[in-house]
Amino acid sequence: MNLQSVNKPIKPTEQLCLYMQASIRKLEVDVEVKSDAVKFWNSIRDSSTLFPKAFPDQYESIQILEGDGKSVGSVRLVKFAPGVSTISTSKEKIEVVDEEKKSVSYSVIDGDLLKYYKNFKAHLVVTPKGDGSLVKWSCEFDKASEEVPNPDLMKDFAVKNFGDLDAYLLKA
Repeated sequence: MNLQSVNKPIKPTEQLCLYMQASIRKLEVDVEVKSDAVKFWNSIRDSSTLFPKAFPDQYESIQILEGDGKSVGSVRLVKFAPGVSTISTSKEKIEVVDEEKKSVSYSVIDGDLLKYYKNFKAHLVVTPKGDGSLVKWSCEFDKASEEVPNPDLMKDFAVKNFGDLDAYLLKA
């Protein structure tokens, strides 16, 4: 499998942990951003509209297939820009949303990622930290085979997105 790497944004603090339990594994990353937690969270929640407009080099489109794209049960189809990676589409279903805790969890239910992982679930939490925020992203995954690498590409893409979103919000 030939996964291309993505450039990391400048200066987010990153901590990486990998846990293994049976065949389910977990990858985590923490990214510090300068944007206010409420503003960052609201932008994440509006990512179906915002990301393709703000980051056309990364997202071709994000189409809402079911629901409103924000609430539990919503399904959206993410099409990544050509050449971003070997992952060109990802169909995601929102499993849990907690507005008060600024957290969301989703499962990948179709798309290229499932060629490599039997299951892939991601979780994101935004918390205030000083004048900015701490964004915690994690994923749980079950490899389709032991030859498949850990989803570092997805982690790196998330880190890049958080840095890019922070820069976009600070300019706004």
